[in-house]
Amino acid sequence: MATHFPPKKIIYNIYLLAMCTLLFFASCKKQIDVLNTNPVADYFPLQVGNYINYNLDSTLYVNFGQTQIIASYQVQDRVDALITDNLGRPTYRIIRYQRKTDADPWVANNTFMATPSENDLEYVENNLRFIKLHAPVMQDFSWKGNRYINTTGIDPDLRYMDDWDYVYDSVGYPLKINTLQFDSTIKVFERNQFDGDPPSPTSTGYAEKTYSIEKYAKGVGLIYREFLHWEYQPPSSPFPGYTGYGVKLTITGHN
Repeated sequence: MATHFPPKKIIYNIYLLAMCTLLFFASCKKQIDVLNTNPVADYFPLQVGNYINYNLDSTLYVNFGQTQIIASYQVQDRVDALITDNLGRPTYRIIRYQRKTDADPWVANNTFMATPSENDLEYVENNLRFIKLHAPVMQDFSWKGNRYINTTGIDPDLRYMDDWDYVYDSVGYPLKINTLQFDSTIKVFERNQFDGDPPSPTSTGYAEKTYSIEKYAKGVGLIYREFLHWEYQPPSSPFPGYTGYGVKLTITGHN
């Protein structure tokens, strides 16, 4: 008895229908996942009077770039006022206070601006505008966090910030820092890059390192930041040694 197979056109149509169905359900699942994510504001709540205390370790290169030192301080970032930015958007002014020990008075040291929206959080620090957080808050979502920074202009010190991909990592995980327990945190991985030859007394080449991550807790805000950027010129260069700086912020308390 002869075996009759369905025409190729029918097989193709069945295959096409199956693929469309799979793509439809995959798209629906992704939309559901996005709808179930927490808003950006949950991880950077802004209200006048809110503050977070940190230990600040500042990495500096002194002695003409030959010596690395770490200066440690206590700092407090306090939401000072609700204002408007130059585009007329509601913006929160954050003042950083600094002191060396518990016995010292707080002294205003710096001012930042945080502009929240439904989709992201812009943060101005040292006249540089960053997109610190972006919706949706979900694992592996990425965005160009430095896109408002002119990294190709006349200031060569900003070129290392070009084209950074900020990526959410470890979304929703509990985390303990010192004695503080946080039920839901996110890690924003920003950069980990090394170029050149490892620096040493016999190095003959240029080297550069950049590392940057931040961690946020739901209902609290920034709880940890680690940033380091340095450039190294070998002994044979006109200006040998390191240039750059680093910052490590570790939360110690909040209201």
